[in-house]
Amino acid sequence: MRISQPKPFFFKSGPRAVLLLHGFTGNSADVRMLGRFLEKHNYTSIAPHYAGHGVEPEKLIPTGPEDWWKDVESAYHQLRDEGYTEIAVAGLSLGGVFTLKLGYTFPVKGLVTMCAPMYMKTTDLMYEGVVKYAQEYKKYEGKSDEVIEEEMEEFKKHPMESLADLQALIADVKEHVDHVYAPLFVVQGRLDDVINTDSANVIYENAESFEKKIKWYEESGHVITLDKEKEQLHEDILAFLETLDWGV
Repeated sequence: MRISQPKPFFFKSGPRAVLLLHGFTGNSADVRMLGRFLEKHNYTSIAPHYAGHGVEPEKLIPTGPEDWWKDVESAYHQLRDEGYTEIAVAGLSLGGVFTLKLGYTFPVKGLVTMCAPMYMKTTDLMYEGVVKYAQEYKKYEGKSDEVIEEEMEEFKKHPMESLADLQALIADVKEHVDHVYAPLFVVQGRLDDVINTDSANVIYENAESFEKKIKWYEESGHVITLDKEKEQLHEDILAFLETLDWGV
């Protein structure tokens, strides 16, 4: 069965641009509805895929944070190269970690972190998540239980060495949150069982942003962009973007 893979997107609308970043093992589908919503309100948005994401899980194993960060940088520079000089960033989970890193690396108008982790799980727990993702992907492909079992046996023979680097990335960004000065909106789902939700408080309390706000979504889990309160989240992100000091 041939499945349609999600694709990175670039929705061109007004002169204000928003870089949208998905999570670890996620893809652009996680932020596509938000991108379409922003497009209707005259915001341009771009959502890249990190290396190894949005494709067969076997392709994820040899990649790591250094590769993914390059993809984030490339999307930022693509916006600049196409004439979008004022850029805000919104990221989910790992995308939220990259959002903060962008905030103290490049000029940005504002930042939105959504369910972004500031505490590290063990690499064993993280690998369990990768295995679960691989199984779900293969089910989505329509493969039989027998084929999935066979492929997963092979999959588990290849550890993901870069998970330690992912831990190090999160630790490094946590250390540098106080280098963030851009306006900041911290979003956290109260029902998030993937990360330590105190991460939201760490980001909010340590960022040096003069303008910052935090909001807890009581009925939402980790992938908050696709959860029960997504429409409210869209409105809240738009309201935040409208407060920024855009020159265009």
